[in-house]
Amino acid sequence: MMKGVCFLVTVALLALASSLASASDPSPLQDTCVAINDPKDGVFVNGKFCKDPKLASADDFFYYGLHIPGNVTNPVGSMVTPVNVEQIPGLNTLGISMARIDYAPYGQNPPHTHPRATEILVVLEGTLLVGFVTSNNENRLISKVLNKGDVFVFPIGLIHFQFNVGKTNAVALAGLSSQNPGVITIANAVFGSDPPIDPDVLARAFQLDEDVVKDLQSRFWWDNN
Repeated sequence: MMKGVCFLVTVALLALASSLASASDPSPLQDTCVAINDPKDGVFVNGKFCKDPKLASADDFFYYGLHIPGNVTNPVGSMVTPVNVEQIPGLNTLGISMARIDYAPYGQNPPHTHPRATEILVVLEGTLLVGFVTSNNENRLISKVLNKGDVFVFPIGLIHFQFNVGKTNAVALAGLSSQNPGVITIANAVFGSDPPIDPDVLARAFQLDEDVVKDLQSRFWWDNN
């Protein structure tokens, strides 16, 4: 009887381990999988076609320009310079990317989420108020003021933001755990969707007058990415 129970427990544990393993991204099975847009003679892997590894070159793994400040003269007062698989095709299947974020005085990287990545941010210059909000039903704000050299982590999928509380420009670098982390800016997605969400839906959801919702939907929602 005991042997039978042990056998069933072992089978259950192996099944659980198998399900957990299959729930994560597989490790690459080749050294490189440089992304190409032309499917001719390519292999489709992780959202991109791969170049023949024998044809890979140094330029496939190179990006120039991250030292150049982004233009922050816009309504939100910030600019994100992404360095993901679109800029470095050699990042395909490697599960990592980065970005530079520039902030004007009192500029912000508005509340947004990365559906496919955890983010780790380091402040290079200035002072930033940063934070993220936990999921329902708690919706707890976890926030901190960061100075030069400070590091903060935003868990995958959670709404987060950065706000320059200083009187001078600020700069940060972010590392992300995906070659293509994606970004959903909350205000843009909710009030700037195409086609628009029914105003009655948003009026009820946000407990606003429908005319207020229509006014918000009529505005131009700046994309700082």
